[in-house]
Amino acid sequence: MKPRYQAPRGVRDILPDEIDRWQFVERTCRAVFERYGFREIRTPILEATELFERSVGASTDIVRKEMYTIERGDESFSLRPENTAPVVRAFVEHALYRGVAAGYPEKVYYIGPMFRYERPQKGRQRQFHQIGVEVLGTVEPMADGEILEMLWAFLDELGVTDRELLLGSVGDDACRPGYRKRLVDWLEPRVDSLCEDCRRRFHENPLRVLDCKVDADRRILAEAPTMLESLCADCSDHLGAVRGLLDRFGIEYRLDPRLVRGLDYYQRTVFEVLASGLGAQNAILGGGRYDGLVESLGGPSVPGIGFAIGMERLLSVVPPDRGRKGTTDVVAITLGKEGWEGAVELVRRLRRKGVRAVMPLRERPMGAQLKRADRLGARFALFVGADELAAGRFGLKDLSSGEQESVDEASLAERLV
Repeated sequence: MKPRYQAPRGVRDILPDEIDRWQFVERTCRAVFERYGFREIRTPILEATELFERSVGASTDIVRKEMYTIERGDESFSLRPENTAPVVRAFVEHALYRGVAAGYPEKVYYIGPMFRYERPQKGRQRQFHQIGVEVLGTVEPMADGEILEMLWAFLDELGVTDRELLLGSVGDDACRPGYRKRLVDWLEPRVDSLCEDCRRRFHENPLRVLDCKVDADRRILAEAPTMLESLCADCSDHLGAVRGLLDRFGIEYRLDPRLVRGLDYYQRTVFEVLASGLGAQNAILGGGRYDGLVESLGGPSVPGIGFAIGMERLLSVVPPDRGRKGTTDVVAITLGKEGWEGAVELVRRLRRKGVRAVMPLRERPMGAQLKRADRLGARFALFVGADELAAGRFGLKDLSSGEQESVDEASLAERLV
């Protein structure tokens, strides 16, 4: 039957049969990040449009084409297309910078939905989800190295092994103007050969031309001068220190002189992680340093660095057997009216002891109950009938091995949790 209503294009339901993998990634994220001293932050889905225009950049595709914006009277709000700017806004609004001490920055992580109006494709939706981290309050290269080492530990625990780290630098306010002039001089005689978006970017923000995804343009841009050739001494030293830390941690990487990020606030360190099996758009995450962003949003001069992971794209490369554990420990298989009546209280007591237990809401044939247990991915089936209730012992069947044992109620919770 054709449904009367469907989710909007580019927005999808995450159904119970797949939610266990999402929760596995989220649990692993929290466990790993909190070992490194990160705390969770939750920002509103709706923010002032100006926040993104000022931080992400008015000339970026995100602001120009992709934001969902709501206007009411003289106010304009947008569904967040990314979460670094909202985190920095919260950091400034609530004066969290007062707690930043030398060597001890504010370290936060987030998990949640973002929204961009773009053509839906594999791993890219109009409502998508991100895991991200932000470190606010330090310029030390150790912050860059530590979040990359933490990221590597996170991907290891998820089982994502076929990956590549790209590392680069986009300089800072001291060396980027000189590079911008070199790039403009190189682009000017070639700009008419580039796509329409690149011709616009050439006049608005020439560095963003390097972020073009059109194959023909990328072949032309392969000969363009690189930022790494124009780094000042401080930026060069910072990049060298980060590379030294990655070598120390045993993290392999590829230095990419043409790596740029699509947002205007980045400075110095930038990076991406690529994974196989995603086609041409094979980046699962990206990030970098944004040392001037806090100040540009009305706060003090506080440096920052972070990254964001697209969960849909990440889940597509997490091995399919990871995280599939089901949401049910045991299904009570009730035998007859007396068995069903006894199971009501038995299951209630087990749930109070932390067991994830399910039973039918009315008497059902045993075969149908066993099929339901398999459908739920339950670990065990617990047989409850008049004889079992009288003896105080119940048949407990391991549904993966098929082995069955007789267990009393006192041992059940310990056996099942």
